[in-house]
Amino acid sequence: MRRDAVLLAEIVTAVRRILELAAGQSAGEIEVAPDRRDSLLWNFTVLGEAVSQLSAGLKADHPTVPWTDASRLRNRVVHGYWSVDFEVLIATARDDLPSFLGGVESVLASLVENAG
Repeated sequence: MRRDAVLLAEIVTAVRRILELAAGQSAGEIEVAPDRRDSLLWNFTVLGEAVSQLSAGLKADHPTVPWTDASRLRNRVVHGYWSVDFEVLIATARDDLPSFLGGVESVLASLVENAG
């Protein structure tokens, strides 16, 4: 359970960073800013990798959080980085990650509450 809490905290950090990086940016602006682009890709990678390392029990206990989507996106970024569609990443950040973050924060809070 401790490992899941650490991973969930990593997920929260990565999602918040993605939201900061994507805020007010177009895909074109991200693509031509190497540091921002690389940071965005890195944080999507961390997000997906941490999700894939969560215990199966935790994921099963919280089926409303779209765990698989984050892992699949990580695989796309890592294995197809040369052809990542930044429009998709920006849309994901704006449209999907805020509610995903809320779900993850709720799961993390319940873990912390039950541990204490």
